[in-house]
Amino acid sequence: MSRADRREYLRDLNDPQYEAVTHSGGPLLILAGAGSGKTRVITVKIAYLIDELRYTPYSILAVTFTNRAAAEMRERASGIVPAAADAMVRTFHSFGAWLLRRNAVHVGISPGFTIYDDDDVVTLLRTIYPNENRSSLGRLATRISRAKDYGLSPDDDLGAVSPDPEFVERYRAYEKRLREIGNVDFGDLILLPIRLLRENPEIKARIRSRYRAVLVDEYQDSNVAQYLLLRELVGDETYLCVVGDDDQSIYRFRGAEVRNILSFPEVFPGTTVVRLEENYRSSGAILGLASDVVANNEGRLGKTLWTRRPDGPLPRLAVLYDQNDEVEYCKNLIRSTNDTHTAILYRTNAQSRLFETEFLKAGISYRIVGSVRFYEREEVKDALGVLKTIANPRDEVAFRRVVNKPTRGVGPATIDAIVSEASAYDGDIPAAAGEGGYSASRRAREGVKTFLGAVAAARATFGSGALSATLEAAITESGLATFHEQQDEVAGTQRRANLDELINAAAIYPATADGLVEFLETIELDASRTIDPDADDAAKAEKPAVTLITMHNTKGLEFDRVIVTGLEDGLFPRAEGTEDDIEEERRVLYVAITRARNELFLTTCRFRRVRGMTLECTPSRFLREIPSERITLDGTSGPSRASYASYSSRATEFAPGRGSAAEHGEFPPGTYVYHDEYGTGVVVSTEFTRGERVVVVRFESGRDARFLEKYARLEKVMPSE
Repeated sequence: MSRADRREYLRDLNDPQYEAVTHSGGPLLILAGAGSGKTRVITVKIAYLIDELRYTPYSILAVTFTNRAAAEMRERASGIVPAAADAMVRTFHSFGAWLLRRNAVHVGISPGFTIYDDDDVVTLLRTIYPNENRSSLGRLATRISRAKDYGLSPDDDLGAVSPDPEFVERYRAYEKRLREIGNVDFGDLILLPIRLLRENPEIKARIRSRYRAVLVDEYQDSNVAQYLLLRELVGDETYLCVVGDDDQSIYRFRGAEVRNILSFPEVFPGTTVVRLEENYRSSGAILGLASDVVANNEGRLGKTLWTRRPDGPLPRLAVLYDQNDEVEYCKNLIRSTNDTHTAILYRTNAQSRLFETEFLKAGISYRIVGSVRFYEREEVKDALGVLKTIANPRDEVAFRRVVNKPTRGVGPATIDAIVSEASAYDGDIPAAAGEGGYSASRRAREGVKTFLGAVAAARATFGSGALSATLEAAITESGLATFHEQQDEVAGTQRRANLDELINAAAIYPATADGLVEFLETIELDASRTIDPDADDAAKAEKPAVTLITMHNTKGLEFDRVIVTGLEDGLFPRAEGTEDDIEEERRVLYVAITRARNELFLTTCRFRRVRGMTLECTPSRFLREIPSERITLDGTSGPSRASYASYSSRATEFAPGRGSAAEHGEFPPGTYVYHDEYGTGVVVSTEFTRGERVVVVRFESGRDARFLEKYARLEKVMPSE
């Protein structure tokens, strides 16, 4: 069919895009390279299913990973075919919550459950293990989360998650307590629906009958549990389409499993694979470098990006003396043009500090992406704690957070007594607090009474008007409004303004129990939502601002000019690891490179200051994988030029000379050492760099550090120390 004969919304699609949109029948895997129009394809496909293939909107389920992406998908599809507004377009977790609320009784939970975030999970664990610090409980919470990412319960083999023999019982104790208080965590929003569908064939049949087409966006970011849920949702008659890019799978630390997309054609026989390789974002020179980098990965299905755009200037590599030169180099680039649509990318948030300090001095406007999200702020979580107590009277974590905030004389012993007595009131903690015979001082009882009064005042608003009135009553009567106003006076913060913004957010929900549950669910599920006046002001300021951002946070963004900093071994890639670790780090670099439209700059430093120590660095192994014809080497400037000229003579000649196995000096591999700032570690290797022996130590924190042996200040210790 010629383009002129296509429906209007199909005419601008290139041939592979058109093939993907109009495909029907067996499973479809769309391998969508960076900047290849992925969002456009999946939204047009939803419209095509309805308009041409006569799927009812009610029978289409489309899932993605952020509420923002889901909203965009729904809006764009309905802009083509208005009926698409009625399709089910949600995140995985939002769909799981939707399914659970309608079938809660089958998995033993209340339909009014609230959803615990990471901080809530740690708080709950502390009620089980009160003698452990938050750091150790945070690690336990991470292991539990990872177990759920893999679809594992306490009854499964958990050896791959943690070798700790106590982990199984700790996980089991946590699950028991979580079920007792009637709430769920994020992992449950996937794990419990899997259980629901596996154990209830009639529910599974009903869901499969409803959803005749299932589409998954960003499939490379799915974890094992999400894959298992997908298998339960898809039957023999279900049309399945997944869209993703194996080269952009960079969230393994969150549980993402790249093998989900790599194995899709084998898991779902008869799969058609369509590759979207035409890039509409970057210049040819940038795409050539990106393709050469990622081609070193073995775990990929393979594709090569190309563009109709001119090649443009070659990317430039700056070989610099230290992080001060790195900042100066970036400042000079920014000053060289009035265009500040520039992003400075780094591997860790800590690298932004020097840029912030020096940009402030230089009067360079900047904004940081990745600061504390609105809903994670203390004052906001406090206000939500009162609402959670109303929504679920068994929510121990919420009660503990707010019953004595501001201070009312209700100490831990009183709180423990109330929680313990709640079992006599079917787990209703406020009922036990108001009616129980627990032992407490007069002041503590008055404090509890004040808090219960705030809960009652907020609940009294139910029945008419908006939920904003409920929230306002909650923060006013509880004393949180006054408390945070006083904090503003002392610290110059905007806590009261944030509470007002939260009230605004609640205004679109009805003041009912269902409205409250919906509001809380929306907050917990919307990980990408930002009600952040500071960030919005920076983004909307009349004067353009340079963006400071981690490489992970750039996914989905694009900039005219990108500067990728800190390309040194130990920093990026962060440390020696398995080949899977290195391949993921290489994909992170690929994502960083493909954010650039017109200009790309890379920086590497010979020395970098870490925790007060200046360490000699080796340029990133990824730089050695770049063909010399793909890049131009920038000379260094200032006092460092002469001392570093020989080191930076060619972009591809970075590998340091290594000493023989016998030349390990005072600290051979396997030696246990102690460092005043880093703690205890073990030597993993020694090497020679420009005639100096370098000792590489892996510390208990997981960090690798490199020391010139003669300046190392390392003390040999016994393993038992």
